[in-house]
Amino acid sequence: MPATEPPPPLHKRIPPGVWVALAWCAGELFTRLARVRLPGEIEPEEWPAAQLYRWEGLVTLVLATALALNGGRLLSRKPLAALACLLTAAGLATTALGGGEIPMAQFLAPTVALYFIAASQARRTAVIALAMALGTLAGWLTVRLLSGWTVGTSAELTVAMVAVIAWLLGNSSHQARVHAERLVAEHAAQVVTAERLRIAREMHDTVAHSIGIIALQAGAAARVATARPEAALEAMRAVENEGRETLAGLRRMLVALRAADEGESMTPAGLADVDRLAATTTAAGVQVEVRRVGDPRALPPDIDLSAFRIVQESVTNVVRHAGTRACRVTLDYRADDELALEITDEGRGSGNSTDTGFGLAGMRERVALLHGEFTAAPRPEGGFRVAARLPVPVVVR
Repeated sequence: MPATEPPPPLHKRIPPGVWVALAWCAGELFTRLARVRLPGEIEPEEWPAAQLYRWEGLVTLVLATALALNGGRLLSRKPLAALACLLTAAGLATTALGGGEIPMAQFLAPTVALYFIAASQARRTAVIALAMALGTLAGWLTVRLLSGWTVGTSAELTVAMVAVIAWLLGNSSHQARVHAERLVAEHAAQVVTAERLRIAREMHDTVAHSIGIIALQAGAAARVATARPEAALEAMRAVENEGRETLAGLRRMLVALRAADEGESMTPAGLADVDRLAATTTAAGVQVEVRRVGDPRALPPDIDLSAFRIVQESVTNVVRHAGTRACRVTLDYRADDELALEITDEGRGSGNSTDTGFGLAGMRERVALLHGEFTAAPRPEGGFRVAARLPVPVVVR
């Protein structure tokens, strides 16, 4: 059974609107507790205003609470409207306290809402929300000053500072999430690009070898079609067989790609197929001698596949470009835990590569991904030499 992801932490499972409602209730509870004499106190922290427990104070509290709860309900869908409800609720609740400023307890719910808005909404919405909150605090002080009433400027500046800090924390959370999403998108794009390159190499190596063999057999058939029709017929049968094998290989590759999401897999090619490759190429007219040095051993799948593709591409280039009838493949399983490959021929030695240059580039990429060494150059005595050294990781030693 597939592993299930662990549930998110509790604070992420609770909607932001619920947190805002809880902050409002906590602020109102603290307000009431601060205005009664608690155990161990000589007098209350703050004396209640005359209207706090009268009918007008209770009605104001009910209206403010209804607005605050509505703000929590709207927070996810209409953040600015939700904040307007919360700021209005904070102002209403403060009128029953007889204070000179909106206290921290009454501004706790708007402060929590500011955090969630800055963390989840676009920058423009977040900035407007901060301006609304600070504007409400400034407007409260301004109205009281113009009315000739006392104001608690220092306390209000503290409330404003806490609101700004909450907004900055939310904005930082928003930026971190955006950065993480960008990194995930870039990584996904890199994975897709790497997979496209891998598929391109596989398609090139598979098709280029088979097309080279088909071209060689077709040319042989054309040369002997009149003088030796039976030989031409045999060559065309070989062309047919090679074409069928190529189509089968492409079909297997496409099936494997389609089945990747379902966890299915297919057995990839490897050095165990080198003898079959040599036999096919020899039958097409280019003698391939396979020589093994050291004790053959199991290799990691990526090294095994890459080594086979390097041999396959090199032999294909010999068939297509070298103008020779023979080549040698050496597989050297060295004692110091590395695999060395060498493919040599005695042909023209002027460019053992495909017309597009993808052959040597693809081999070089494969070796570089495995942190090995690759060389391909004409030999001084004539012909061409491709050599690769592939280190074997410790885990498979």
